[in-house]
Amino acid sequence: MDERAIGMFDSGFGGLSVARALIDLAPNEDIVYVGDTGRYPYGPRPLGEVRDYSLQIADWLADDCGVKIIVVACNTASAAALDLLQSKIDVPVVGVIEPGSRALLKATQSGRVGVIGTVGTISSGAYQREVADLDPEKHLTCAACPGFVEFVERGEVESEQLAVLAERLLAPLKEARIDSLLLGCTHYPFLSRTLLEVMGRDVVLVSSADETAFEVRRILNESGLAAARKGIGKKAFYSSGDTRWFHDMGSMLFGEDLGEVIPLRWEDYE
Repeated sequence: MDERAIGMFDSGFGGLSVARALIDLAPNEDIVYVGDTGRYPYGPRPLGEVRDYSLQIADWLADDCGVKIIVVACNTASAAALDLLQSKIDVPVVGVIEPGSRALLKATQSGRVGVIGTVGTISSGAYQREVADLDPEKHLTCAACPGFVEFVERGEVESEQLAVLAERLLAPLKEARIDSLLLGCTHYPFLSRTLLEVMGRDVVLVSSADETAFEVRRILNESGLAAARKGIGKKAFYSSGDTRWFHDMGSMLFGEDLGEVIPLRWEDYE
């Protein structure tokens, strides 16, 4: 049994959906969460830049925080950097793409599935490769959804403007007559109501957050890294940007008060 914390990071708030799912599954675990809001959003950035940011954060979590496992709770960072992190970091590193893809393929009845994500995630081809590896018989349609992250991070998860944007961006998925849609960005579960209204209630929305949490718990149990402590674990939230904004917006999206958000300045570690 291992009492060290679980490390998690995202460009901003979206990874809190993964943190929420993990806390619900393993409430006794300590968690250190980094929201890199000083450099968000990752989606439009070059993948090489996202890779550098991800390695910096993972190194900090492993070396300075001494975490026992790292969850890349960001689709863009998983697409850009997961293989690199797994080769360079001395603790297990889990991304959101493989668990989400497995869940998507389990959900479909027709074999026509869809993935939405940031421009960076979709253009990387990570989901296209993962789904093809898992089941090449499935028909996958992908769509980049620029603007969705910004709606979430303004706290605007239901609005006429969002609905109009969603109608336009999701049109290829509706035309493909998919029956299951993977929310390939950890921000997108917060937009579920609007997405369902646009896609129709017959389409199953699949969130990578729950599947990633199950994957982390499996790794902890099978590798002897699970905490043995009783009771509720401690949570530490860090932000590289405006900590007040992270606290207020993050608390709303997380569903409970985050408490103190600790400032993180990357120049102190360069």
